[in-house]
Amino acid sequence: MTRIGSSDLSVFPLSLGGNVFGWTADRDASFAVLDAFVAGGGDFIDTADVYSAWVEGNQGGESETIIGEWLASRRPEGVVVATKVSQHPQFRGLSAANVRRAAEASLDRLGVDAIDLYYAHFDDESVPLEETVAAFGRLVTDGLVRNIAVSNYSADRIREWIRIARSTGVALPVAVQPHYNLVHRNEVEETIVPLATEFGLSLIPYYALASGFLTGKYRSTDATGQSSPRASEAAKFATEHGLRIIDALEEIGDAHGASIAATALAWLRAQPTVAAPIASARTAEQVADLLTGGRLELSAEEVARLSDVSEWTPTRV
Repeated sequence: MTRIGSSDLSVFPLSLGGNVFGWTADRDASFAVLDAFVAGGGDFIDTADVYSAWVEGNQGGESETIIGEWLASRRPEGVVVATKVSQHPQFRGLSAANVRRAAEASLDRLGVDAIDLYYAHFDDESVPLEETVAAFGRLVTDGLVRNIAVSNYSADRIREWIRIARSTGVALPVAVQPHYNLVHRNEVEETIVPLATEFGLSLIPYYALASGFLTGKYRSTDATGQSSPRASEAAKFATEHGLRIIDALEEIGDAHGASIAATALAWLRAQPTVAAPIASARTAEQVADLLTGGRLELSAEEVARLSDVSEWTPTRV
């Protein structure tokens, strides 16, 4: 188990992404994935109020609704649910009134008394940060939210959020959710990790498997014939540099009897301040690899090798 920042949340060190629920996984498939995750020891689920508004016929909130129905049906103990605000078509932005309305709508869809971890999904510079910080603080004070966090914020804006929260005496963020994986490292390691270290924040990275590239399924930049809606995004990483990373993951994974995906997740877990990478599964059969990624311990030498082969330089394009 791993603790999230200064919170009282202690979770399995792999978070199940709910972005596919209501998109590439229907209700029954989503229930099967959630059942397999919890049966295998998982207890940390990540979603957002906007998932999956991009699907034709959806309005947003489909993932939260499915998770809420699953929670009501299964009544699992100790499951931690994180969700986010700012992108739902009906609740865009981070004004105080919108944050409150969006949180109440998420609570209704999830069917819970309080949201365990509530993120500002994307920065909204059209609203004074003081207003947003105060709004999140009131959610905690009023018992709608237990802990707050930020996603896709720059280090400077996170630092300013913390300064405002400290000066006004409201709840401080406990976690940051950045885009971070073996093929997307530089900005996070140069700016976010040092800040997280300074303030005791945990990183909960999304795109932990680079849209599926770090599963090893995409070894060509040509995504023709691939059924996954993320195939073209994943395939773009299949450069000479990207394939060197896959080869190293495969060799190290084989030594542990683990998959490429599990090994990529284990590398990410080994990075400073990372508490629990987020990865999603469309089918129950895919869950085992994710759970292994939450348990696999790489040696210092293996972590260093993957860090070296994945380090971007101008000659590695």
